[in-house]
Amino acid sequence: MPKLNVLLITADDMNCDTVGAFGCPIAGTTPNLDQLAAEGVCFDHAHVAIAVCQPSRSTMMTGCYSHITGGEGFYNLRKPGIPILPAILRDAGYDVGILGKVGHSTPYADFQWDTCCDQKALGYGRNPSVYAKHTQAFIDQACDAGRPFFLMLNSHDPHRPFYGNDPAEWYEDEIPAVKPSRVFTPEESFVPGFLPDLPEVRLEISEYLSSVRRCDDTIGAVLNVLKQTGQMDNTLILFLSDNGMAFPFAKTNCYLHSTRTPMIARYPKSQVSGKRDSEHFVSGIDLMPTILDAAGVDIPGHVNGKTFLPLLKGETQDGRENVFTQFHQTSARRNYPMRCVQNKRFGYIFNAWSDGKAQFKNESMSGRTFNAMSEAAANDPAVKARVDLFVQRVPEELYDFENDPDALNNLIADPQYQNVLDELRNQLRDWMVQTDDPALAFFENPTDETLRSELLSLFTSP
Repeated sequence: MPKLNVLLITADDMNCDTVGAFGCPIAGTTPNLDQLAAEGVCFDHAHVAIAVCQPSRSTMMTGCYSHITGGEGFYNLRKPGIPILPAILRDAGYDVGILGKVGHSTPYADFQWDTCCDQKALGYGRNPSVYAKHTQAFIDQACDAGRPFFLMLNSHDPHRPFYGNDPAEWYEDEIPAVKPSRVFTPEESFVPGFLPDLPEVRLEISEYLSSVRRCDDTIGAVLNVLKQTGQMDNTLILFLSDNGMAFPFAKTNCYLHSTRTPMIARYPKSQVSGKRDSEHFVSGIDLMPTILDAAGVDIPGHVNGKTFLPLLKGETQDGRENVFTQFHQTSARRNYPMRCVQNKRFGYIFNAWSDGKAQFKNESMSGRTFNAMSEAAANDPAVKARVDLFVQRVPEELYDFENDPDALNNLIADPQYQNVLDELRNQLRDWMVQTDDPALAFFENPTDETLRSELLSLFTSP
């Protein structure tokens, strides 16, 4: 029996609720992902460990939280000697390849993939047929050598700039980006509940949705290659996004829309298909141990993640009642330490950086949406309140995510939820102790400005 192949597919900045199989209110955004979902398992409570690109991907490649590996920001792991997934699989006889997002998905700069192709050679990460061509070549290479393969295939969609607002040279290059198979208009768009419904917001969402569709086009092209090469039924396929959409209150935060990811798994050895797992929480840190488990490779004992292979076989698992997420630093090296614990109903967020003076700034503020919100705030008190909250935040937030998924009503001061707050605070503290979190000291002494300053200075440089 040949070893199981692995195809790990990631989207770049795709919100969970823009995938049809996860409840997108517009039909036709992701037909290929919807088909994959019909053949596999959708996880309703899947999260990435940290909602920003390189740190999120580092947790996938190591099975560890980023403060443990030294991968808190946009740099390679600061701690040497951490076992990484492609190296372990190569030692087990696998060919290992990567398409797109190479620097952000390679924890150590000196690691050499067997096959490696990056953004510009892939039509700026936005050309489905070129992804398919390189996938075909990689699979043929592995099969000709009689080796199993691990391919990490990373779309650069739907990362900003979105289709319709992207550089003209992308379409004039030797390998150009291409038009999505469907282009969405503002009239058929939708606005998530955590954003105000303004014309420029609706326009930018429609551009984002067109980029989502092009990502889906890429996935369809690659899955077709897998079928044509006869490897579909001997390949574990995993799909997820590295974080939420690059809009305010999503990416680079700890809200539900920040970390919840549209994870789909197709495990060929399972009889389970078209299933939804609405019971278990799974995380990006679980990908490494799950892939190793499916490949029959020993899982390093130090990892924080836990294999969810039993769930792919239709079994149940204990210890999956909640998820812990975090944030450290933006791509501009600005430090905004946050911590969060979520269960099926509630989410508690600790914003260690929020002191009433510091101001949040991230990449999502560079697009049409935040500019429109800022302009509307001059005359609309409700929009102004949202802008002010996003920029300054508050030290603690508590939300009933089951009934308020858009995090519009902070329950932190509501005495009715004091017991819930105490329980979640205690759970977060216990997790900080277990993982040796550097934010623990300030979490326990939140009025100590010296401790806050020390925490904020931890990740200034790699």
